[in-house]
Amino acid sequence: MAHKKGQGSVKNGRDSKPKRRGVKIYGGQAVKQSGIIVVQCGTKYAPGRFVRRASNDFLYATTAGKVYFDQGGKRVNVTPDDATVTTV
Repeated sequence: MAHKKGQGSVKNGRDSKPKRRGVKIYGGQAVKQSGIIVVQCGTKYAPGRFVRRASNDFLYATTAGKVYFDQGGKRVNVTPDDATVTTV
């Protein structure tokens, strides 16, 4: 019989850093060109007008303007500030 407990594997002691995902700029707020609007994994939010999806699924604005959501809050759009914006 062993007098001390053997050194087995530990099930606890691991924790990951917070990723700080979510909506960064809400509806009605101003956004700069190429400003990040949503940080997400997968496609919880879809890009709309003047919004693009990056390779890491971030949503960013292609022009400066105001953010608004539609389709039940699932699609992100930007209303441009000036009228001289070329369509994307």
